[in-house]
Amino acid sequence: MTKKKNSHTEKNPLPGEEGAPEEIPVDRAAEVEAAPAPPSLEEELAACRAETQKNWDLYLRARADLENQRKRAQRDKEDLSRFANENILREILPVVDNLERALDHARKDGQGGEGLLQGVEMTLDQLQKALGKFGVTPVDALGAFFDPAFHEAVGQMESSEYPPNAVAQQLQKGYLLHDRLLRPALVMVAKAPADPSEGA
Repeated sequence: MTKKKNSHTEKNPLPGEEGAPEEIPVDRAAEVEAAPAPPSLEEELAACRAETQKNWDLYLRARADLENQRKRAQRDKEDLSRFANENILREILPVVDNLERALDHARKDGQGGEGLLQGVEMTLDQLQKALGKFGVTPVDALGAFFDPAFHEAVGQMESSEYPPNAVAQQLQKGYLLHDRLLRPALVMVAKAPADPSEGA
């Protein structure tokens, strides 16, 4: 004979028994009641718009950074191609200096040697044209006011021909490679002649 199960325990288990509903403590019950209400659709939409704007700003910044980097790389590439020959051209300039000095010496002597003089002139002219093809141009310093960006002063000299702080003598030509200084001109800077009455 089978025992009849208690219908009360089968349907509603007592607290603590298996299958019984969990008791909510009194202090937690207050928390559950005080839980914030879910955000409204307007609030969610405003939050989404704010996040969208933030992401759009980040995208614009990243795009601007990428464009700046591209321009910088292009500029570096152009500079590299324009100034790649700088070292070899700097080595050639003393050859030009020596040819110019030889010509000056031959002109001052004036003792024949016209063929030699003409040959050196032609060589110098050819070399200057070759340098010009690579963007090398001389800096005209004589008579110009001293500019430390293009001139290197080796001393001062009294001059009545040039105003004070002007280049009175050019000892060695300066050269530009495109718009960059390849070599400064070595110069003597003019100063006002001493007043003879001061020494008396």
